[in-house]
Amino acid sequence: MMEDLKGKAVRGGFVTILGQAAKVMLRMGSLILLARILTPKEFGLVGMVTAITGVLEIMKDAGLSAVTVQRARITNEEISTLFWVNILVGLILGVLTLAIAPVLVIFYHEPRLLWVTMALASGFLFNAAGVQHTALLQRRLRFFALAITEIISLAVSISVGIGMAIGDCGYWSLVGMAVAQPAAYAACVWLATRWIPGKPQRNIGMRSMLKFGGTVTLNTFIVYIAYNIEKVLLGRFWGAEALGTYGRAYQLITFPTGLLNSAVGTVAFPALSRLQDDPPRFKNYFLKGYSLVLAMTIPITLACALFADDIILVLLGPQWNNSIIIFRLLAPTVLIFALINPLGWLLFSTGRVGRSLKIALVLAPLVIVAYVTGLPYGPRGVAFAFSAMMTLWFVPHIAWAIHGTSISLRDIFRTASRPFLAGIATGALSYGMRLLYGQLLSPFLRLVLGGGIMLVLYLWILLYIMGQKSFYYDIFLRLKMRSSVDDKEMERG
Repeated sequence: MMEDLKGKAVRGGFVTILGQAAKVMLRMGSLILLARILTPKEFGLVGMVTAITGVLEIMKDAGLSAVTVQRARITNEEISTLFWVNILVGLILGVLTLAIAPVLVIFYHEPRLLWVTMALASGFLFNAAGVQHTALLQRRLRFFALAITEIISLAVSISVGIGMAIGDCGYWSLVGMAVAQPAAYAACVWLATRWIPGKPQRNIGMRSMLKFGGTVTLNTFIVYIAYNIEKVLLGRFWGAEALGTYGRAYQLITFPTGLLNSAVGTVAFPALSRLQDDPPRFKNYFLKGYSLVLAMTIPITLACALFADDIILVLLGPQWNNSIIIFRLLAPTVLIFALINPLGWLLFSTGRVGRSLKIALVLAPLVIVAYVTGLPYGPRGVAFAFSAMMTLWFVPHIAWAIHGTSISLRDIFRTASRPFLAGIATGALSYGMRLLYGQLLSPFLRLVLGGGIMLVLYLWILLYIMGQKSFYYDIFLRLKMRSSVDDKEMERG
């Protein structure tokens, strides 16, 4: 089974990235349409609720999906028990959401939030119903099924949202999207796995599993607070329109890289979990995955920095002009997240969830202090302060995460150096060319031409000047290879 793990991981990663690319196109299409139908205030109104309910949403699986994927061996009885624990958690979170609805009305001074919050509460049960089925698909390395499931559920959600928006439902179209997606996703993963949970069991070692899952959940909770409390602060002190302006810029700039990290992480976490007792192979796999994420993220970072005005005008329209400077100020975080987020694969796959939690406990207050410092200056001040803090933080973060592992700081910087240098050279050349033709073209043509030139330059420098051609050629060969291992045997793993 282990001999073809690399091929399985590469092909799985390719399928997942293609799936994420399809999701990017779907989300971008829906974002473009909805941004032209709905107003910033309507986006901000729903954002006031999701900034709070998102805190509860990260607890939807109680970290128990990670237990199912990370464990070397797990029984059907254990998975069934975890399923019913997830259902219980989903019910509790739904009830809590109903309970906080009146509190949000008072906090934001906005009575419309009562029914919005109550409607969003139903999503927690749908989310809980699909947690273990998703984990089983990951554990079995069935990434094609996962990709198709995500695309179908997203398409259903977008169809509901756009249909409601065209029907003049206003902000309720965003609520409809938020509820339809987990409902469709749960139905799809049940059909894909064909697994029916049994009765919950006692005395099957649940304490250790709940401890692992609880630590993962607490870590995710703290990180979520760190990266989202500024939206609560902006909504409270600057209003729905300011939050909508900031929120669209934040979503647009984090969306592609978030999907990329999710795609590679979906493959990397189960693959690395299987190699946790083989340090040389573990190191090799991790660094290659890390290099791949950076190589694909750097051109996105460059595009966000160089073409911020054109991206906002083309994708969102002129009514979102105030988002341009926010978008550009947030651009450095795209690269920083690419540098630090993959370290989660390293820590979780080796069982170092305690260290990940400690890192989060230090990061969260630093980021919150940055938000508070920038808050008097509005959305722009918050965006600048956030980017500045993350820029100062990423090196200590990396050093702490890899301490005592088979990965050294030298390995990280050597892996990052080639795509990073290729990015610097590409950015300088692309900026110079933009100065020559920039005023002669429309925003759409500037974006298409500039993006195309930048991508060609980056690939040429990375593959030939930086000598990465053989690395990506090896990946291409792996994609062509047929697996020498029976898929059914892999599924039993």
